[in-house]
Amino acid sequence: MTDLEEELTRARALDVDALADAIEAIGFECTRCGACCRGQDEEHTATVFPDEVRAIASGEDGSYDWRDVARPMPFGLTSQEGGDPAGETFEWALQTDACGDCTFYRDGAADEDGTCTVYGDRPLICQTYPFSVDFGGTEPMGQVVDSEGPVRAHECEGLGRDIDRGDAEALARTLKERAIREVEELIGVRGHYEPTDPAPGEVVVHDSEGAKRPDGTPYR
Repeated sequence: MTDLEEELTRARALDVDALADAIEAIGFECTRCGACCRGQDEEHTATVFPDEVRAIASGEDGSYDWRDVARPMPFGLTSQEGGDPAGETFEWALQTDACGDCTFYRDGAADEDGTCTVYGDRPLICQTYPFSVDFGGTEPMGQVVDSEGPVRAHECEGLGRDIDRGDAEALARTLKERAIREVEELIGVRGHYEPTDPAPGEVVVHDSEGAKRPDGTPYR
């Protein structure tokens, strides 16, 4: 059994009640501030899986193509003359606007909260923020500001607030699902990976379905 397969076994064995206990102990209530949807010192980089890209593209609106939803994860790419990225990278990030914010976030009016325009199809990472799971394998990304058992909490003004047990359990179930999917995605990337030699100015994205071009079509 490989390290990733062992990690997947641990992810599948996560106890939802224990995760809910940890979430309750940390406390959380979404204040709808929109901070997790905006780029801070750099562009917003929320990971989105290939099937999640398709779910958003074919959701209630149904008018998005792949590039509207996702962009190549910028890590590992190099900037060419003119600012265009090039090279190979792994996985996808939600698309951003000119300000570096998630393209699906809309600021509210003066006295209104911001909104997610694809809320029903938002990725697992969005559904579970500001929490992640560290079960001895893949390290959670982003600065950790609190922790309880395997649950890690990342910067968010809603932390420390009371949370209903039912809401904590629902969040725990989704957090476990995300932990499993993240490892499955890594296993898929490893299984489909074949080195490529992108031409100058070209980008290749390796995901769990194989190598793709930035528009989501297979790379040949």
